[in-house]
Amino acid sequence: MNYPVSASSLYERVSRVIPKAEWMTFENDVDAILELKRRRNAVILAHNYQTPEIFHGVADIVGDSLALARKAIEVDADVDGHCEVHELFTAEDVRQLRESHPGVTVLAHPECPPEVVAEADFAGSTAVMSDYVGRQKPARVVLLTECSMSDNVAVHHPDVEFIRPCNLCPHMKRITLANIRAALEENRHEVTVDPAIAVAARRAVERMLAI
Repeated sequence: MNYPVSASSLYERVSRVIPKAEWMTFENDVDAILELKRRRNAVILAHNYQTPEIFHGVADIVGDSLALARKAIEVDADVDGHCEVHELFTAEDVRQLRESHPGVTVLAHPECPPEVVAEADFAGSTAVMSDYVGRQKPARVVLLTECSMSDNVAVHHPDVEFIRPCNLCPHMKRITLANIRAALEENRHEVTVDPAIAVAARRAVERMLAI
């Protein structure tokens, strides 16, 4: 695995969505995590929902849940770190967005309530929503999924205006650089699975991936 050299070398990647002063508060943890990954042969897998300092700063493999499941099988590392999550919007949220932001294109995650998906212009997984923005280049877009995903996608599409409809959810706030660093330093939050359950679960995942 080719790891970035330092936190300072990564800043240009996130400069559109993270102010320099804020990034400087992340640098110690980012540098420590980069060194821990090199020393421990560790790989961090991060969902598209993760905040930019994680998604663009310390993650090695990113994607939606299905993509991460596929890629995790191929990982050759001594330590795997996973950063995951959840989200909630209502149909009224969509109507208010359209009123306050005329001309906005609304993209919804299929796990949103059915009435939210029905109100949206397009529905798809996080990866599909990101691809839609790249192909269609809407002038203004809102992603009805975890808030930080807009920042992550915006890094790659500076010509698109992203409307952020919410604050970071309380579940997402639990996943921080400091917690990732502590997990690597102290082997915190290790997940163990009964071997018998693992065999059955692997078969289910392999069938899903085959489809």
